[in-house]
Parts: sequence; structure tokens; C-alpha cells
Amino acid sequence: MLQIKYYYNEKGYGLPAPRYMSDGAAGIDLPAAVDGEIRINPGEFRLIPTGLHMEIPEGYEGQVRPRSGLAAKHGITVLNSPGTIDSDYRGEIKVVVVNFGDKPFSIARGDRIAQLVVNAVVKAEFVQVADLEQTGRGQNGFGHTGI
Repeated sequence: MLQIKYYYNEKGYGLPAPRYMSDGAAGIDLPAAVDGEIRINPGEFRLIPTGLHMEIPEGYEGQVRPRSGLAAKHGITVLNSPGTIDSDYRGEIKVVVVNFGDKPFSIARGDRIAQLVVNAVVKAEFVQVADLEQTGRGQNGFGHTGI
């Protein structure tokens, strides 16, 4: 199992340790490290602190993703999904939460607002060429195969 060092800053003090909520879970839930409640009206987005700092090993990244229950029940999602946490980043993890629902949504301290999935990173070498190998698809994109 990959080991990831972490700590909570003063905003996150007292929040539970990162953990998987089931044996088959791919991600850990990220808690809101807020004082009181933050209200997000329909169509608004807010940057929500987690108080969490991590040392993700080189060769890996953290992907911040929405929680399916918040999306399905309230229209709450992560705006820049997936958000990437690079292995050399040591700052606080923050989440851009957006309300696509039709009612205001409140976030309180400790609410699980997103999830973090850790993945291996493959580095690529980019080689400039004059032409690319042709395929049957070619340059067709954006729904060219129909609905």
C-alpha cells in the first residue's frame, strides 16, 4: 500500500484522519474546514478549504472529484473536476464547489465535500513531427459518431 504523509493546519484541526469509507472505495472523502456554515446559492461556486496538506510521492497525483451523492441529490459538484494535486505541491487542498441545483446548499464544518483518488502518473516525451499517422477516425470529433 502506498504511504501518504499528511497533516491538518489550524483550520482543519480536529477533523477526522483521511480514510477509505469501505474496502472497495477508490477515494477518500475530503472534509470542509470552515467555521460555521457556508451557503452556496444556485449557480454560485465557492473555494472551500479542507485544512489538509499532503505529501504525495513522486510518480503519483491526487485527483479531486465530486461525491456522487451530493451531485445526484443536490446538484453539488466540483467545478474543475478532476482537480489535480501534483506530487510537489505542499499547500492546503481546497475544493472549488459549485451548486448546479435549484436550491441554496449549505456546507458545515466536517461535511464531506469531495473525494480524493490517488493515481500513478505516466510521463510522456513529446516529439515534434511533420505529420501524424492516419486513422479511420481522423480529425472527426465532438459527437461525430452520433448520440
